[in-house]
Amino acid sequence: MPTQRSKQESWSFLHVNDSHMGTARSYRFRPAVNKRWAAIKQQMAATDAEFLLHGGDLTRDGETHEFEYLQAREDLDTLPFPSFVIPGNMDVGNKHAAQNGAKPKWDEQGWGWDDTDWNMSERRLNLFASYFGPTHWTFKYRDIRFTGFYAAVAGSGLSHEERLWRMLELLPKLPPAKHHVAMMHYWPFIEQPDEPAWDLTIAEEYDNWYFSIDAPHRQRLWQLLQDAGVEILFCGHVHTGRPMQLIDGIRLYRTPAAGNTAQMTDRWPEIETRFGFHRCEVTDSGIDVQFVLGDDQCEEFDTFGPWGHPTIAERDYSAAREKPPLVPE
Repeated sequence: MPTQRSKQESWSFLHVNDSHMGTARSYRFRPAVNKRWAAIKQQMAATDAEFLLHGGDLTRDGETHEFEYLQAREDLDTLPFPSFVIPGNMDVGNKHAAQNGAKPKWDEQGWGWDDTDWNMSERRLNLFASYFGPTHWTFKYRDIRFTGFYAAVAGSGLSHEERLWRMLELLPKLPPAKHHVAMMHYWPFIEQPDEPAWDLTIAEEYDNWYFSIDAPHRQRLWQLLQDAGVEILFCGHVHTGRPMQLIDGIRLYRTPAAGNTAQMTDRWPEIETRFGFHRCEVTDSGIDVQFVLGDDQCEEFDTFGPWGHPTIAERDYSAAREKPPLVPE
């Protein structure tokens, strides 16, 4: 927890997500992502913020490269204030797909993947926690409660799921605060909490399934956030920003990325696809959230290797531009 100060009437904290640092030692690398993130990090360091909330996907391939955990942790340690982190799917693996029927039946583009190959594991969640701290956490600072969690564990049956529900159910019993700010990686839902459960085997529903939390876990999560008095909820993962949505008293911010390319950009008329971070100014009247545009919006350059979620067998580490190359874990 940051050290409490009392001399300022107003103060600020920052939020960012999807910085996706990679390395040229890997089988794929996008130097533009690192370049965009480096500029944003420099901008954030120049502010008077008291700490940073990072909403996950710190890495490009942390789910198979422990080296990228170390790289991202050392990178955050260069900031002049502490960072509070949750994992993203590229850090620890995706939300769980059922073993039966998980392969998209449509396969119109010949991808032929099986989403169960990307299911997160207990081991990876624990390894991430050994670098960045608990995957779910909450603390009170300056009469604001801050809560971060990796909601994608919902429905996984892993011990981290049990910890998630236990923490969320405990929140209303903790000492009260004037405001409550929460952070997750996945979108809780695409449009509304009561939308149906999405089927990953149907082409038109796959993106909705991939980017949001499954029903009925979604409804349980949303109710617990209301019970806990959450006022602001940040979520990333899609890399595409949308206008703030006020639902059930919660200001939902679906946020742009801090380096990676926007997705589902043809779905909505009002979107933010540029890279940046959020500055949150706290005053007596509330919390004002402003998007700050990154100083470097560079185009892709010198990229190599595949995108998406290739299996270990599909990776060619001889393509690495720096030696020694990483090895899959």
